[in-house]
Amino acid sequence: MSIKDTITVLLIVCVMSLVSNVLGTKFGLLEAIPGLLILTLIAVAGILLAKYLPGNIPSVAYVVTLGCILTYPAVPGATIINSYVAKVGFVSLCTPLLAYAGVAIGKDLDEFAKSGWRIVLVACVVFVGTYIGSAIIAQCILKSLGQI
Repeated sequence: MSIKDTITVLLIVCVMSLVSNVLGTKFGLLEAIPGLLILTLIAVAGILLAKYLPGNIPSVAYVVTLGCILTYPAVPGATIINSYVAKVGFVSLCTPLLAYAGVAIGKDLDEFAKSGWRIVLVACVVFVGTYIGSAIIAQCILKSLGQI
C-alpha cells in the first residue's frame, strides 16, 4: 500500500472515530478534532519511520514509541497533547477497527471456515481468559480502593 493510500485510510478512520466520539462521549465535534488529528499524525509518522528506517521494525512499534515519548510529562508540549487526546474516547477509536476486522473476516469467511473447530476452541479460551482476568483485576482494584 502506498503512503498516499495509507494516509487516506487513516483520514477515513479519523472521520469515523470523530463521528463515534461525538456520539459516544460528552465532547463535541470541535473539541475532539485536535486530539484525533494528533493521533493521526503520530500514526502517519510511525508508518513513515517504519517504511524508511532500516531494521524492518513494524510500524506499530514506532507509533507506540512516538506516542509514549510525546506524552511523557517531561517532554515539552506533552501537557497540551495530553489535554487534546484526553477528549478522544478509547471506544471511539476501536469502532472503525472492529468494523474493519469484521469486514476482513467476512471477506475471508471461506478461509476462516477452513480453520475448523480449533479456532472456535481458541476463541472460547481467549474470551473466558479475558473475562476472568478482567474480573480479577477489577476485584483487586475495587478492593484496594475500598469500594467493595
